[in-house]
Amino acid sequence: EISNVLFAHDFFSFTPGSLENHAISTLFEEIAPNELLFDIMKIAIASDHAGYTEKEAIKQQLTQMGVEVEDLGTTSAEVSVDYPDFAARVGHAVVRGDAERGIIVCGTGIGVSIAANKIPGIRAALAWNAETAQLARTHNDANIITVGARTTSPETIREIVQSYLSSEFAGGRHAVRVEKIAALEKK
Repeated sequence: EISNVLFAHDFFSFTPGSLENHAISTLFEEIAPNELLFDIMKIAIASDHAGYTEKEAIKQQLTQMGVEVEDLGTTSAEVSVDYPDFAARVGHAVVRGDAERGIIVCGTGIGVSIAANKIPGIRAALAWNAETAQLARTHNDANIITVGARTTSPETIREIVQSYLSSEFAGGRHAVRVEKIAALEKK
């Protein structure tokens, strides 16, 4: 059924070459307009109060892309909350298989990345541009991406989300490294 797939022309509305990283831009230029980009996935998303507004914007972006979104909080920018609680919600949702990937937003993206990485099976990576998001997926098999609402522009965050969702784990030599990371959780 066509409703559960996304094509490149549905996903990319920017001009070729507009991304900061030329290699990623070149990759996107090579995608034919009706080429299957990826199966629609479910994303768990959360933020603390500092990331709330940006989380809401990301949710809108994901919805426009046809991605199913599970919002795990917070519900306001007005009430101060503790970011580890929301990082844990996304991390557990991904580990349980309730979502294929996760996105967490806080002021810098650092705190939620540290907190999420305490959950066995999570590989959360802080991304600050499209290239770091793409490399987090292709080299590190990141199953959660974190971003900083106070440190990253809204336009760059949109590019990060696009790059993260359109990238897949490369495997090969990187698989051995990811296995070593997983082994550290057992020590």
